[in-house]
Amino acid sequence: MRSEAAPQPGGLERFVSAGKGRGLRARRRYAVGELLFSCPAYTAVLTVSERGSHCDGCFARKEGLSKCGRCKQAFYCNVECQKEDWPMHKLECSAMCAFGQNWNPSETVRLTARILAKQRTHPERTQSEKLLAVKEFESHLDKLDNEKRELIQNDIAALHHFYSKHLEYPDNAALVVLFAQVNCNGFTIEDEELSHLGSAIFPDVALMNHSCCPNVIVTYKGTLAEVRAVKEIEPGEEVFTSYIDLLYPTEDRNDRLRDSYFFNCDCRECITKEKDKEKLEIRKLNDPPTAETVRDMIKYARNVIEEFRRAKHYKSPSELLEICELSLDKMSAVFEDSNVYMLHMMYQAMGVCLYVQDWEGALRYGQKIIRPYRQLLSWK
Repeated sequence: MRSEAAPQPGGLERFVSAGKGRGLRARRRYAVGELLFSCPAYTAVLTVSERGSHCDGCFARKEGLSKCGRCKQAFYCNVECQKEDWPMHKLECSAMCAFGQNWNPSETVRLTARILAKQRTHPERTQSEKLLAVKEFESHLDKLDNEKRELIQNDIAALHHFYSKHLEYPDNAALVVLFAQVNCNGFTIEDEELSHLGSAIFPDVALMNHSCCPNVIVTYKGTLAEVRAVKEIEPGEEVFTSYIDLLYPTEDRNDRLRDSYFFNCDCRECITKEKDKEKLEIRKLNDPPTAETVRDMIKYARNVIEEFRRAKHYKSPSELLEICELSLDKMSAVFEDSNVYMLHMMYQAMGVCLYVQDWEGALRYGQKIIRPYRQLLSWK
């Protein structure tokens, strides 16, 4: 069955954070490892590739799941999970039967459809919205460029195409706002191995502002988000999480923040850039590479990381592993193994090896990355 959230602690409060807008602040001290609060998903969707191995309702991984008798594509722990998920699954059940193999809305479209249904059936504030309501989400509509607006219109078209029989839609302008809100405030749910399980909306978690020096971390138990301290937090101190992967150097992190969340980070790490030299470690050679060579290799690394991200959707494991190996070979002429771009591609290679059950290959890459990862991701 779906997990219930723990009672909302009285040690936190919503406040106006200078230069950041809304934020979350501690009213008492929290020790390292302590649970600040937990938040059940307002709504969530299991990624299609995990159907059959995880429950569509609570996301639990189990053997012998029971499938939906109608569409045969949704799986559940038991009758209770199936009944609880039915108000959301019924949006997709008949459509999956009708469209067959052509049923392919994105997770963003699926999540937005469930938000619309939830807002209609549960207009009152939910247990996920004790501090921040979904309708209060920032959309940053005024900052969307033409490309992002076109992508949203494509999502709106897909929403109408796949869900027209089961949803009542607001007008196009309201849908643009909603998709923009989901893009800025949606969460990716991962399992303990950091594999992608699905997408969800956690309103109270979305209240926290970003820092590259966070004092909390968000983890997941199925569709329940838990926020725990990774540093001591004193009364009056703002609670910060990280919106992005902190492995990368300052310029890369802020590129991602500007593209996805429309701001630059002004935390200590971004101002001092104290770890950037370590993250961009260059090989110590008798004839050191020129600054231009280093810049060109960094540009190549960023491009190959993006190429690999796209390739995961259509290339075979052997082709993906070849991308990793060729890029690692090229980058090793300039970068040390501890360079973040080398680590990224070694991590991807390890993931491919795990997927094809090449345990020796996975171990080989894992042994190379574990120490640099631990060093670079240590929070001070």
